[in-house]
Amino acid sequence: MAGLDILMGGMLTNIEIFLLVFVRMSSLFIISPIFGRRNVPSIFKIGFALMVSVILMNVVELPVNVNLYSIYDFSIAVFKEFIVGLVLGYVGFVILSAIYLAGQLIDTQIGFGIVSVIDPVSNIQVPITATLYYGLTMVIFLTINGHHMLIDAVVRSFNIIPISTAVFSQGMTPQLIQIMGMVFIIAFKISAPIIAAALICDVALGILSRTMPQMNIFFVGIPLKIVLGLVVVMITIPAFISIVSFSIDNINEQTNTVMNLMAPQKVGSF
Repeated sequence: MAGLDILMGGMLTNIEIFLLVFVRMSSLFIISPIFGRRNVPSIFKIGFALMVSVILMNVVELPVNVNLYSIYDFSIAVFKEFIVGLVLGYVGFVILSAIYLAGQLIDTQIGFGIVSVIDPVSNIQVPITATLYYGLTMVIFLTINGHHMLIDAVVRSFNIIPISTAVFSQGMTPQLIQIMGMVFIIAFKISAPIIAAALICDVALGILSRTMPQMNIFFVGIPLKIVLGLVVVMITIPAFISIVSFSIDNINEQTNTVMNLMAPQKVGSF
C-alpha cells in the first residue's frame, strides 16, 4: 500500500507528465498489432496504458526547456505525444497490411478472388487465404514476444524522445514511405511461389487447349488451379513462417530508425 501511495502521490504532483505519458502509451493501441484489434476490450487497453503510465511517470523527467503552463503549449505537447505513439504503432501495423495484400494476390490467382469473408474483429471483408495467414502471423507474433517489443519500443522512446521534444524532420517522410513500401515487398515474397505456380498452370492449360480443342478447359482449369494453389500454400508454410519472423524482427530496427528521426537533436521542427 505504501508503494501505491507513492505512485499515486507522484501522479497527482506531476499530473501534466502523467497525461503526456498516458497519451503516448494509449495512442500505440490505435493501429498496432494485437493491441489495436477490436476484440481487445477497451477497458483493458485503457487500464494497461494507465498502469504503464503510472509506472513510467516516476522515472520520466520533463525537460527543463519545456514550458507546459499555457493551454497552447500543453495542447501542442499532447498532439506531439499522440503522433509519436501513432507512428510507433504504424511500424508494427505494416506487417499485417502485407499479410492481407499477400492473401488478396494469392486468392486472385487461384480463383478465390470473388470470395471473401467478414472478419468480425476488424469488421471488413478479407480474403480467405489472408485469414489463414493472419492467424499464423498472430501466433508467430506472440511466440517471439512481438507484443513485448512494441511496449519496449514505447518505453525506450522516452529516453530517445523526451516528453514534448519530438521533432518531425524532412527525413521522416521518405522513411515512412520506405516502411510503406515494405508492405509490397513482404507481400510479394509470400505470394510469389503461388503466383508462379498459377502462371505455370495457365501456360500448361493454354497448351492443352491448343492441342485438345474439344476439352472444356474452364471445367478442368478452375478446380485444378484451386487444388494446385492450396497445395503450394501448404508446402510454403515453413517459408511463410521464416518471412514473417524476419519481418517482425525488422520492426525493432525500423522503430529505432523512426525514433532517431524524431529525436530533438535532429534538424527539423514540427
